Amino acid sequence: MSPQLLYSRSRCLRCGRCVTACPERALDLQADAVVIDRARCIPCDECARACPSGAMRLAGRSTTAAAVLAEVERDRVFYEHSGGGMTVSGGEPLAQPEFTLALLEGARRLGLHSAVDTAGLGKPETVERVLSRADLVLFDIKQMDSDSHRSIVGDDNAVILGNARLAARLGVEMIIRVPVITGFNDEPHQVAAIGEFARSLGVRELHLLPYHGYGVAKYASLGRRYEMPETVPPTQAQLETLRLTLETLGLSVTA
Repeated sequence: MSPQLLYSRSRCLRCGRCVTACPERALDLQADAVVIDRARCIPCDECARACPSGAMRLAGRSTTAAAVLAEVERDRVFYEHSGGGMTVSGGEPLAQPEFTLALLEGARRLGLHSAVDTAGLGKPETVERVLSRADLVLFDIKQMDSDSHRSIVGDDNAVILGNARLAARLGVEMIIRVPVITGFNDEPHQVAAIGEFARSLGVRELHLLPYHGYGVAKYASLGRRYEMPETVPPTQAQLETLRLTLETLGLSVTA
């Protein structure tokens, strides 16, 4: 919940300027890379400003709802032509509920359509307060089986499914989005279970989002371990099978 220092080994010149600039002595120049002591790093941005190649970069910044809305409103002419608007995603919007609520209420005052893209994990009262102010909810459902969900996500899905039911009762337009992950939820019966759940909520539109490995490089830049390095995206043929499975349930599907 704060800015993070990203380090790109491929861009690093091994010049040592970042090491010299670091006031916390959190950096160590070794033969093939700069090693960051994340426990000591503040991060203060001194190393990024000293780096001549952009190998050190601070990601994330503090801002205000007013500043974000001013940036959003600059594209009003595009929304008017496309029928789009502002989508609050992340990360997870429910992790910063007051900020998200301020954005949604600001968009409503400006007459802009707003959507919230959420994985649905949060206190029910928070979910209700935030999602009731949106014009569209994009709700992420990964897996209906609790044990399978826990094996990858790290927790069961009871709270998430309960919040999906709550969101559906709010009367806000809702689309369920399924990140299709090979070996986790790419079997037709697994996706069909999500489809049946969607129908029970009165939701008629699903989006199948094929897994991608775009996060692998970012995890490396953060010095973090990526838990699914061997996972490959589903094929178009697999997505087509899943799309047809859901369409037999009477659902509108984008894949």
